[in-house]
Formats: sequence, structure tokens, C-alpha cells
Amino acid sequence: MLRSARWPLRTRRNLPSATSPISSRRGYAAITDISSFPKVGEHLHGFTLKRIKQVPELELTALQLQHDKTGADYLHIARDDSNNVFSIGFKTNPPDDTGVPHILEHTTLCGSKKYPVRDPFFKMLPRTLSNFMNAFTSSDHTTYPFATTNPQDFRNLMSVYLDATLHPLLQENDFTQEGWRIGPENPLVGEGEGSESDKRLVFKGVVYNEMKGQMSDAGYLYYIRFQDHLFPAINNSGGDPQKITDLTWEQLRKFHGDHYHPSNAKLLTYGNMPLEGHLKEIDARLNGFEKITVDQDIKSPINLDEPKHIVVPGPLDPLMPPDRQHKTSVTWLMGDTADVVENFSLGVLSNLLMDGYGSPLYRNLIENGLGADFSPNTGYDSAGMRGVFSIGLTAVKEEDVPKVREAIAGTLLEVREKGFDQIKVDGILHQLELSLKHKTAHFGMGIMQRLKPGWFNGVDPMQSLAWKETVAAFKERHAKGDYLQSLLDKYLLNDRTLTFTMAPSESFSRELTDEENKRLAEKIGEATKQFSSEQEAQAYLEKRELELLEVQEKARNQDLSCLPTVHVKDIPRQKERYPLRHNEIGAVKVQWREAPTNGLTYFRGIQKFEHLPNELRELIPLFTSAIMRLGTRDKTMEQLEEMIKLKTGGVSVGYHSTPSPLSLTTFHEGLSFSGYALDQNVSGMFDLIRTLIIETDFDGPDAQQKIRELVQASASGAINSIAESGHSYARTYAEASLTPAGNLIEQTSGLTQVKFTNALASRTPAESLNDVVEKLKAIQSFAISNNDTLRVALTCGNESSSSNQEALRRFLDTLPSTVSIPAPTTTQSPYPRNSKSFFPLPYQVYYSAKAVQTVPYVDASGAPLEILAQLLTHKHLHHEIREKGGAYGGGAYARGLGGLFGMYSYRDPNPQNTMKIMSEAGEWARDRTWTAQDLEEAKLSVFQGYDAPQSVSREGMRLFLSGVSDDMLQTRRERLLDVTAEQVQSVADKFLVQRISESSTAILGEKKDWATDENGWRVRDLGMAEKVEQTEQQDTDELGAAVQP
Repeated sequence: MLRSARWPLRTRRNLPSATSPISSRRGYAAITDISSFPKVGEHLHGFTLKRIKQVPELELTALQLQHDKTGADYLHIARDDSNNVFSIGFKTNPPDDTGVPHILEHTTLCGSKKYPVRDPFFKMLPRTLSNFMNAFTSSDHTTYPFATTNPQDFRNLMSVYLDATLHPLLQENDFTQEGWRIGPENPLVGEGEGSESDKRLVFKGVVYNEMKGQMSDAGYLYYIRFQDHLFPAINNSGGDPQKITDLTWEQLRKFHGDHYHPSNAKLLTYGNMPLEGHLKEIDARLNGFEKITVDQDIKSPINLDEPKHIVVPGPLDPLMPPDRQHKTSVTWLMGDTADVVENFSLGVLSNLLMDGYGSPLYRNLIENGLGADFSPNTGYDSAGMRGVFSIGLTAVKEEDVPKVREAIAGTLLEVREKGFDQIKVDGILHQLELSLKHKTAHFGMGIMQRLKPGWFNGVDPMQSLAWKETVAAFKERHAKGDYLQSLLDKYLLNDRTLTFTMAPSESFSRELTDEENKRLAEKIGEATKQFSSEQEAQAYLEKRELELLEVQEKARNQDLSCLPTVHVKDIPRQKERYPLRHNEIGAVKVQWREAPTNGLTYFRGIQKFEHLPNELRELIPLFTSAIMRLGTRDKTMEQLEEMIKLKTGGVSVGYHSTPSPLSLTTFHEGLSFSGYALDQNVSGMFDLIRTLIIETDFDGPDAQQKIRELVQASASGAINSIAESGHSYARTYAEASLTPAGNLIEQTSGLTQVKFTNALASRTPAESLNDVVEKLKAIQSFAISNNDTLRVALTCGNESSSSNQEALRRFLDTLPSTVSIPAPTTTQSPYPRNSKSFFPLPYQVYYSAKAVQTVPYVDASGAPLEILAQLLTHKHLHHEIREKGGAYGGGAYARGLGGLFGMYSYRDPNPQNTMKIMSEAGEWARDRTWTAQDLEEAKLSVFQGYDAPQSVSREGMRLFLSGVSDDMLQTRRERLLDVTAEQVQSVADKFLVQRISESSTAILGEKKDWATDENGWRVRDLGMAEKVEQTEQQDTDELGAAVQP
């Protein structure tokens, strides 16, 4: 979604990463030449240059400046990259758990002094060609970034962002819309209409509902409660729903005045646009402020001078066995993250300890059955001033909680005694070397996101950019011997720890409901005291809700002429084409994209399957996981992981499916293989891919146990994955009955796959997996072949084409030339057409989707359908579902390749109202008089994706993966540019009015009494119905206790 209160997800590979330049060395020298910049100490447009640093390995020059009048910090990164980036951020230590930084992030973007329109942020989305626009609330800072390749667009957005953050209107109705309020559940129901529940007063607000949804994610809840105890000085910046309703509009305004000031700001620009222009614009915006003293306090964790043990309650996970519901972790405090060399070294240490199936902590914790997966806080977290190192597990038995702690301590001692193999350290350093060479299209955004957290916590951003110096210093220390072991001694081989455990509580959900009902009653009681009667208070709250709706409705037709915009005329009519070459090696078709790649070769292969049985298709996700887990007869997975890190930048195998651009009934499916490596290591990469696919040993003595680990880990994360992306699951299920390709996606990555995985994970250790193993071996027998069912693509420099062709020929010669796919032994009924499916899940909010079949990619109706999706999103659904309905998000989409049109909502408190809005959206679009400006904005929105910068490794992949040729793309491009209002109205009528009865609908969330067979709903079980029903019955018993004024 567009705005989020981000909790810092740890990564077990917490290593610096970088990407290489997009253009030539000549361009690099011109853009980053130090002689073209001011000298240190010089003044320019209100700024003083404090430091300058050239970083050759990243082909950039960084300049750190300070605003003379306000003291604002400014970092400019000059690089020959047209995808320019801007961000402004502020230190925002939250004073409490009301979520004031998060709600301010939302309301800041709801109108400003120079742009006094309602919600200019969302209004700008269809007036820009940006490839990234967002705002992030982190634990102790808030950041507003964007990226665009269009210079005028950059200037437009920088103007809007600076005015929004420094001069927001912060109107009270924006606070009640985005933050919280009390109002009738359905305010538009007239007297004598609807049911009593429509008049029932409830808590509303976009952030309030967002955080109710976030708190439904047990992984997030574990992490945030862990942070509460480790960093009590840092409150929940996103907001706890139990505390959000204590925040007042006045407190919000004061927090802005205290924190959103240039003296508290850190600005960053990146790319090839001239520094001088940035300085002029930024100085003009900052110059109206005086320097003030601000709260830039860097908060510290608790003092761990002795072992501490904390146990908190948490929700049940209905996808996990009842006796495996605990989450537990052990945490140590590390050193100052400003020491970039030690910080890097601790990232290496974390990688060595827990990255990969062969890592010591994985073997001794997960492989030994103590848990299903690492806990959400596991890894080395260097986002704060003080590093934090945590190791933990999910799906732990209660009696095993102390054993986890013992196993962690034992593993660290074992590692200290044995030391680390040099081959593993070399593999990590090789990965870093490749990351420096690997070209990405979003380098600037990535570097901003890596620098900002440390920058706000005292880490020198110049040192953080010095990758080569840091790695050299690490190598020097490591070469002296026992350096990594000394870090173990220094930080981890002690008992100065926090052991944090979340224990399951059967009453957890009921207690949340009870608390919200009690809090609602108290708030209603407070409001009632201001009136002569309860009826008068109810009438006031209803009237206030209608007034907000009136304000929201007026904003639909607001004059937006004050907002800057780029224009469709700025979009080139012809799309640049990348030269491709095609040949064959035997029967295998090969696509070549020869371009500068910095000495890297990128490989992708697709093995096509014909008539794949359903019972094998549903196991392909497990197959692709298993071949990266089991090892072969003569090589352990640990040895294979070492070779992957030493020889490649990574290899992967996954399920592939694509509809035909020519027909909705035609599709292709199979396995996709990919990887990249230095040119000299391509043969080694091919050998690894062949070994993983063909030689994985499914008959090994511990193969079934490892397969159990995989399915249990997948099941343990499923409920949180759905909570995070429930709208995607709803869309996938709604689409499953509409096209054959949609059916395949649902089977392999949708709720059907979740249910299947849960069933496998529920098998007891006494139940054999022989049937599963036999099917996995069957897949292996036809997974790759040297015949016309395989096609491959390589992207490399001209200088390596010949050697790569020979390496590819040798690789193909090692593959079987004849394979066969077994005939189906079972049949699976298709997903029901025109269905209304409801999935009961233990969430406090809902996720919904409605989808209808449309036309193939080459059909002329596809272009106006894409435009219609943008128009509905920005002109109707966002307004109705988010602003008025209180959902965190909602919109429409058109799948050109796939022939589907759909609508969705995300973290939605009122799915019934949303379904009504979706059902009537077609008539609304058909009957609306679309203006030239409406179409202009919709086309700009569409081309944000079409013309987004592309990494060299992706060039030519559209044709290879989906069969969409340059000619097809060019035709669609021209049709999009030429779409008329009449065409939009026509497709709205044809597909969303006349065919709306043929649509399919899916909703995920807590089951209510309206989701019944009598109302046309089919309640579908994911294999956890009994647990969900028990939880929801407890909640339902309490619903009637909601107090009415």
C-alpha cells in the first residue's frame, strides 16, 4: 500500500549490498567528477559543503552539506543514473503508543499551504510519471521518498513533498478520517432503513483499521512486543489500537510543530540532475524557518547486565498444531553501529551462524525439531545506535522453550571451538563482489533506504558508503586469525540476555474484543456527558459523520489546477526496443540479449509441461523448496550452498505459468530456472542447476524429515502472510474460476496451496510421507530436458557470448533428451464460476476482491480496460472504500496478460459496503462524463509502469516469459495513448455492468451472520475451521455487549 508504519523486518543476511552503474564510465566521470563540485567549506545557495567523498566501486560521489540558516542536513549522491531520488525525513521519537508519527505521516499528505487541495499526495499519483512514491513511518523517524526519471516530474514532486511536510494544513476532518473517530457503522442508511447494526457506533479511521490489521499479524505482534520490552524508551510509532483513540487533534498539531522542522530534517537527493538546481529549490523552502533546538535524542535499549526473562500472551495460530504455539528468542546487545567495520563484521557473523540450511543454528534448532522457523526478530539488527542480535524460533512446544535457549548457547560454544571455514567467508565476500557488479534499476532508492536508519542514529553516511574500505578492513582483521571468534567472545558467549517468549492464549482474541467494547463505551460515555441525553449524543455523532462524508464528497470535484503535473505529450509514442538474437542448440531455442553487464551473465530457462496432473502441480512449490534443501547422494546441502555462494550470485527454481497473449483459453506452464554469475563461472552455475534438479536425493535417510521441516515452516508463516497480503489471496481465489491460467496460480500460490500445505504439515511423525516423496520423484523425472520443451535466455556482454554458448551446449548435453509426464490419476473439480466465497480467518479486518473475465492481450478492448482501472481507482474506489469506508486501501486493476478485471479492498472494516460499491462501479463509470484531464491522468498512471526503468537482466524477458512481442507492446502502447472517453464507457458497460453477474468474489476475515448460504455465500475451510470457529464464537458472544448511547 501507499503508506505504511513499517516495522524493521530483519534479514538473516544483514550484509552491505550495492549495485553497479547503469551507464558508461565516461558518463560516470562527467557526473561525479569532484572538480565540478564546490570545495569543502564553500557556500552555495544557502548551504555549506561539509564533506565530499568519491566512491569508485559504486561509481558515485557523495556530498554532505548543511543549511546555513536552519542546520538541516543534506546528502547529495551524484551518479550517472537518470532515475533520480529525493527524500526528506525527520527524527520522530514517539512520545507514547498513540501512533502520532504514523497518523501525522498520513495527515501531512492531506493538503498544504501551497497545495490546499484535499489529499494532494493521492491526487498527485495520476499526475506524475514517478516509479516510486511513498511515505514510511519507522520506529524513530519518518521518511518521504520518491523516484522518477523525468526532470520536470522530479521538480514537481519535490515541491509537493517539501510543502506537504513543512506547511501541512492538518485540518481536523483529516485527523478524524486518517486517525480515528466514532461514528455509525453505515452512516448513509436512512431513518427506518437497514438494521440496528448499521446505526451501531464503532471506532473508525484509516490508521486505526490499518493497525488493527497489522496487529492481526502474529509475527508483527511478536516483534512489536519484543521491541516494547527491549526499547521501552521507543514507543510504538505505528500506534496500538488500544491507545490510538487517546490521541487528540491538538496533540497531532503540536507534534508536527516540534518535529517537522528543517532543524530536525535530513534530506537526500540522488542521480544525474545538477546539485545546484536542488540547492536553489530546497533553500527557498527552508529559508522561511529559523534554527531551533529539536529532540534528536537517540534512544537506547534496556541495560542487559543480567539475564532477563519476559513472557507475554499472544494469539493462537490456527495453522499450527495446538502443542506448537510458543515463540521464543534470546537477544544480546552489541556495539555502536557507528563502527562500520565491526557492524559489517557482525553482519558476516550473523550470515555464517544462521543463513542457509547448512548453518549451525538451522541444524541445531530447526533440523532438530525445536521449532518450525526462525522468529521474526532473528538476526543482526543494525538500524539503531546499538546493534541487537537475536536468535529465536516459532512453533515451539511449551516444554521446549528452555531447550531452545540451551541449544542456542550450545551451538555458539560449538562454533567458537570449531571456528569458521574459510570457504564460507569467501562465499559471503564473493556475494558482495557480485552485488557491486549487478545492475539494478532502483539503486538510488535502495541506497536511501539503507542509509537513512543509521543516519538518524548517529552513523556516518559517508562511512556507510565506503564499501571497499570497509571490506578491506574486515579482510585485514580476519586475516590475523580468530577475528570472528573474538566477536563471539565479546558479545554472544555470555548470559547478558533477554529471553522473550510469547505464549498462546485461548482468550487473546476475546480479550481484544472486550477491551475495544469497553473502550468504545467509555469514549461514547465521555461524548454523552456533553449533551442532555444519549439520543442527542448519538444524533451529534451521526451528524458529524455525515459532515465528514460531505467534505469527502466535495473533494471529488475539487479544482486541482494548483497541483503541478507532467503531460501525456511528454510520453514518447515509440517504445525503445532492445536488440535480441535467437538461435537453437539442438532442439532448444535460445534467446540472446547482448549488452554491457559488467562481466556478469544472466541465465533463465523454462521447461514446459504439457497435461500436468493436478496432484503433481500442487506439489511443485514443495519440489522447488526441497531441491534447495535435501542435498544429493554425494553432496550435503551445506556443501551445495557453499558452491552457490562461491560460484554464483544465486540460483533459483520456481513454478512458471503464463496465459497466451492471443487467447484466454491457452496457457503455458512449467519450471523456471534462473541464476547469474561472473562470466568465468557460468559453467559452474550450469553444473549447480543441473545437480540441484536432477541429483537431489529424495530417498535419503533423512529426506522425509527435511520435507516435514519445509512444510511446517511454510504452514507456520502462512497465517501471517495472509494477514499481510490478504487482498492478493482474495484476488487470486476470485480469479481462479475465470481463466485456466488463474486456476493454475490459485493451485500453486493461493489459498488452495495454503490449505494443501496445512494438510501436509498436520501429518503426525507416525504418518509416512511416502506418497509425497513418490510424487516429488515423479516431478524430478521430467523437471528438465534437452529437447524442444526447454527454452533458455542469456543476457551477457558481446565478449562472452561464444564462451557462454559453449558452456550452454555442454550443459544441455548432460540433460536427458526424453522425459514423460505421468497421466492424471485424480480429477479436480474446477473452481465454481460466479461464486461468492468466504474464508473465515482470525483477523480484526477484512480483505476482499471481485473479478470478471475480459479479453486477451491483443484485443483492442484491453487498453480502455487498463485506463478504466486507473479511473476507478483514483476517481471512485479510493474515495469510497478508503476515505469514506475507512479501509486501508482499495482499487481496481486490469490484467492485460490474463484477461481479467478486478477490484479489491485491504484491511477493510466494512466488506458488505465495499461489495455494494464494487457491484455498482460499472454503472458509475459508464454514466460518468469523463473529461480530457481525467483521461490524461489515467494514462500517466498507466505509463508509470510501462516506462519504469528496467535492469539489464530484465531486458528481453517480456518476450521470453510471456510471448508478448515488441510489436504487440507497441500496438498496445499506441492504443493506450489514444483511449477515448467513449471507449472507457463502452468497456465499463460491457464488462462491469452486463457481465457483473458473471464475476467471482472472495472475502477473507472474521465470519459474520451475513456470510450464509441463504445470501449466496460459500464458506470455505482452509483446514482450520474448528479453531477459527471456536475463537470467533467467543468474540461473537461479546459483540452484543457493545454499548449504545
